[in-house]
Amino acid sequence: MKQHCLSALLAASLALPCAAQPAQDDTPAAYTHLLPLAVSGKQSVVQLRLPHAVYLHARSPDLNDLRVFDASGAPQPFALRQPETESHISHSSLNVRIFPLRGNPADPSQVGLDVSTGSDGRLLSVRMRTEPGERSSRVSALVLDLRQGLVHEPPPLIDALRFTLPTGRQSYTGQVWLEASDDLKTWEAVGTAELSWLVNSDTETLSNDRLEFTARPLRYARLTWRSGEPVEFAHISAESPSRHDAPPPVEQLLVQPATGKLPQDLVYATPPAIVAQKIGLQFGEASVVMPAALGAYRELAPRQIGQSTRFLFEPQINATFYHIVQDGKTRTSGDIAVPPLRTSQWVLRPQTPSALKPVLRLSWEPATLIFFAGGKAPYTLAFGNATAAAAARDVAQVAPGFSTAELRALEQASAGALRQQSGIGLRGSDASATSVSAQRRLLVLWGALLLGVAAVAYIVWKLIRQARHGGA
Repeated sequence: MKQHCLSALLAASLALPCAAQPAQDDTPAAYTHLLPLAVSGKQSVVQLRLPHAVYLHARSPDLNDLRVFDASGAPQPFALRQPETESHISHSSLNVRIFPLRGNPADPSQVGLDVSTGSDGRLLSVRMRTEPGERSSRVSALVLDLRQGLVHEPPPLIDALRFTLPTGRQSYTGQVWLEASDDLKTWEAVGTAELSWLVNSDTETLSNDRLEFTARPLRYARLTWRSGEPVEFAHISAESPSRHDAPPPVEQLLVQPATGKLPQDLVYATPPAIVAQKIGLQFGEASVVMPAALGAYRELAPRQIGQSTRFLFEPQINATFYHIVQDGKTRTSGDIAVPPLRTSQWVLRPQTPSALKPVLRLSWEPATLIFFAGGKAPYTLAFGNATAAAAARDVAQVAPGFSTAELRALEQASAGALRQQSGIGLRGSDASATSVSAQRRLLVLWGALLLGVAAVAYIVWKLIRQARHGGA
């Protein structure tokens, strides 16, 4: 009978903690922070570059606790897209030196050229080799010099030519053929175009004045005609492309130091959602040079039972941080790229003990949230729940069939004022803080334990009393 009572008591104590925690719905009330999102309502798929506040208050290193809810509290499908470097192509215009070839050959591309150059190698004149008496003032082809006078430099990269008609001429149509050469002896076909200038009765002009081709280095070029009258254009300009990379936007956070596990260490507590890509130190006004290591602590098990937990410092980077004023100019160490490290704190260990306490500067590229606005506006971005499971989907499941260019061009949602919540089931700003439900479970466990101890004490007292009476 006593064994049955103890078994029942133990089973009840194990079941109580489970019953004490009711299932919690995934609603906005389960998150510590909310951001209202404003959208136009005209687009089904919109995007939002995650604000600074998300990284400060999210409780998951992988942003698993992000949710998008509509006005009725229904979750909306969303994806997280990592930022990419965007490339932009711009063009600069280069003047082209024109050398007309005059004569009446059947095919100007098959005629040899007499070339005259200056002492610096510049092209001075070009003419076709013809028989005596075959000379003519009629233009049959054009040779173009695109070196811009830089004889010993690599030829510029060109992807188009733009033409201007001779003075006094308003309309024209002709098909031209472009060839390239490095030595004016061997030629390679580059491209062709139908050039046209059409003028109506109102003197309005409709023109196609460009010849486009795959970008390539171009030193010399030859322009011949497949149809239309060869003309000596008043001006030809070459378009040289240049690529400009625009890095993604960067967020920064300044963190004040605290005392570390060892006296020479400084510890910087960081939000778990921030995975720094670059890191730096900020000093005061004085000149400072500080060789140091930056890394994190790793917890080790005690060697023996009863010993305290040990911590091992694992450096990630070694660098010399500095702030120097020299000749009235200030030199400071820039941010240093660091390997991805998911940690709740960074540790600074100078090579030599120092009383300085620099501020840690973290830099990261915020992700872009892409969500399907298929519910009732307004929408809310919720975050701040350490136990929330990941809900982000693949981009193809939120914006199926969208190209990279279309994703970049999505409507930008705007975030309103941050709202902080508190209550049952919420996770506070400290990731290690115990939740209300966890506290309840702990109280139930302690209650069950005390009840069990009391029951065991009662049974022992009964046994001792029976033994005394039996002995009497």
